[in-house]
This record gives sequence, C-alpha cells and structure tokens, in this order.
Amino acid sequence: MIMPPRLRKTVLTAHVATSVGWLGAVCAYLALDVTAVTSPNVLTVRGAYAAMEVMVLYAVVPLALASVLIGIINALGTPWGLFRHYWVLVKLGLTAFAATVLLIETQTVSHLAATAASSPDPRELPGTLPHSVGGLVVLLIILALSMFKPRGVTRYGWRKQDEHRRNKPARPTVPVG
Repeated sequence: MIMPPRLRKTVLTAHVATSVGWLGAVCAYLALDVTAVTSPNVLTVRGAYAAMEVMVLYAVVPLALASVLIGIINALGTPWGLFRHYWVLVKLGLTAFAATVLLIETQTVSHLAATAASSPDPRELPGTLPHSVGGLVVLLIILALSMFKPRGVTRYGWRKQDEHRRNKPARPTVPVG
C-alpha cells in the first residue's frame, strides 16, 4: 500500500528527525562516555555517568525505538518497500541489531551510574566506549545506505516488478503518417 504524497512526506520527515536525533544523542552520549573514562576529577566522572544514564533512558532509547518503528512504516508505505531491495533489508537488520544491543546495554549504563553515585572513586569504572563507538559506526553505515541506496533487488522485489509489468496496460501506439 503506497501512502498519499503528503502522508509519505510527513512519515519520512518523522523518520529522518528520529534517526538524526538518535545519531546526535549517540554522539552526545559518546562525549559523556569519553569524559567518564578519561577525566581525573571524581565529581566530573560521577556526573558523566549520571548524565549517561539520563541520556540513554530519555533520549537514545526512545529515539532508537521511534526510528525503527517509523522506518518500518515508511518502508511499507513507499515504493521502496520493506522486502524489495537489499539495502532496505540490510538497513532494517542493522537498525534492529543496534536497537537490541542498546536495550541490553541500558542495564549496564544504569548499573554504572548507580555504582558511580555510591563509589568513593568512580574513576575505576570501565565505561561503555566499545558500545558507544560501535553504535556510532553502525548508525553511520545505516546513514550511508540511506543516502547511496546501492542497487540490488531481492527475489520478492523481482517478482513484484514482474507483476507490475504484466498488470500495466500497454501504451497505445500512435500511427505515423
């Protein structure tokens, strides 16, 4: 089912906003993560871990989930479809993977924030830099797929294109002369 143009643009705008918001929130989180593992100041480290928890719970996770949901709606309502092109499937898989890892990692972040708040010296805590950097890399790959849309149609996509060609009425030819 293809959405009417105005609705399609509204859904696309919401998808871009939540996706860019997710990317921005991950960059802000990464800055806090770097601060938490590198700062020599105990209060700064403690504050960074507390801010990381707030950032994850109230920005990163909601934006990630909204991006996934709106992205699926967007794909289902446009000619790109959800299962027609490999780049859309790869993008969906990477997004779902990133959101799943994020949801699992949320518990770690909350634990680190609680430990930092009660620890006399939270500078010994490990941080979450591998996940932060990995998440950012995955989101940048997803962004590149969205921008470049590499060729490649799935079997389902080929079948749909073939059905469309068969069901399309032939254009009448105009006699010349």
